[in-house]
Amino acid sequence: MYDLVVIGTGPGGYVGAIRAAQLGMKVAVVEKRATHGGTCLNVGCIPSKSLLHASELFEEAEHAFEGMGIKVSKPKADIKQMLKFKDEAIEGNTKGIEFLLKKNKIEAFHGTGKILSAGKVEVTPEKGESQVLETKNICIATGSDVARLKGIEINEKQVVSSTGALELDKVPGHLVVVGAGVIGLELSSVWRRLGSKVTVVEFLDRILPGMDSEVAKKFQMLLKRQGMEFKLGSRVTAVEKDKKGLKVSVEPAKGGDAETIEADIVLVAIGRVPYTAGLGLEEAGVKLDEHGRVIIDDHFKTSVDGIYAIGDVVRGAMLAHKAEEEGVALAEILAGQAGHVNYGTIPGVVYTQPEVATIGKTEDELKEAGVEYKSGSFPFMANGRAKANKTTDGFVKVLADGKTDQVLGVHIVGPQAGELIHECAVLMEFGGSSEDLARTCHAHPTLSEAVKEAALAVNKRAIHS
Repeated sequence: MYDLVVIGTGPGGYVGAIRAAQLGMKVAVVEKRATHGGTCLNVGCIPSKSLLHASELFEEAEHAFEGMGIKVSKPKADIKQMLKFKDEAIEGNTKGIEFLLKKNKIEAFHGTGKILSAGKVEVTPEKGESQVLETKNICIATGSDVARLKGIEINEKQVVSSTGALELDKVPGHLVVVGAGVIGLELSSVWRRLGSKVTVVEFLDRILPGMDSEVAKKFQMLLKRQGMEFKLGSRVTAVEKDKKGLKVSVEPAKGGDAETIEADIVLVAIGRVPYTAGLGLEEAGVKLDEHGRVIIDDHFKTSVDGIYAIGDVVRGAMLAHKAEEEGVALAEILAGQAGHVNYGTIPGVVYTQPEVATIGKTEDELKEAGVEYKSGSFPFMANGRAKANKTTDGFVKVLADGKTDQVLGVHIVGPQAGELIHECAVLMEFGGSSEDLARTCHAHPTLSEAVKEAALAVNKRAIHS
């Protein structure tokens, strides 16, 4: 008898399992893949960052080295070796999780998990007989799957999801990306840097839905300057194969005449959906909402006692770090502690070049809610380190309560934005003000000084702008 069986060993599942084991529970995990880590480590976050890193260095060598006084011959992209570099990153990380599970004495079962009832999980391996694990508690951490576009078949060869886009064996002449969200823009930037013509088709009239609109607008301008083309307020209605490649039919979202775009590869990146297939949820009495997500209460409990759910399969942002926090919180709740997740301080990052990072409320949300606020912005163009590195695209924006000065949101477009956002996360966790941030000494010359200056700008006292 286990204290906890976790179905899925993505970031939420394996982190929750480890925390539960640390708290003295007897824990087992069930994973359908041959390796642990879920989508994130196998076909998502980690491999995409490897290719982003490699392609950034490729472009820097091609266009920036000479200006720094570094003489090299024109670089060539060895896609086969680049994919090997990516695969090494996957292997290193997935083996690391395998080690951590063993270190924490967590039993791992490989196979498809199905909930028979509260307290019983059936595991069916690819080969061999199924077995039933008995447990006091079950955690559903099965993550998400690629969202499909009606009428367009993803074959992972010419029409690909994010998974197939990480396995292309040559640079596409023309890549058409359906969806201008985080995944679409990250993978667009990889292949554009390596030589593809990229056209992004987005149903909405803006990129990065849900992010601060000023950030999205200025970021799109930077991407266009890099060579990406955008067709906003448009939808893909068909993809047909011919001898030359693909013909993509695109028409205005509000209706109108369609146009045809010729492409070599089409990437469908319109989002992700909760993965609940084959889990036996209906039979077990676990209820789902209208979006297919598992319904939970504030303590991650489903409609059935003893069955819990976390991560992409429940409400909220589909982010690996959000799932990790929920996994830890659930383990602590099961151990009788006060596990908690502050959903107001979960950062989001787009790992393009420059990066985009955001935390807390957007300016659009504050306006809509009628909240009195102050805003301070500072451009990287005025930051000494950014100027020295010639990485001056972007800005930092700090939003603070108009009465209390408490920081409500921070939005960054610029170099290393994904790292810079975290001092703001700590500040916001402690309910800090823009004055607190502005009066904190920052080392010079650093990019983080732009964050301090934006905080100073909230009260109109930035020094360098």
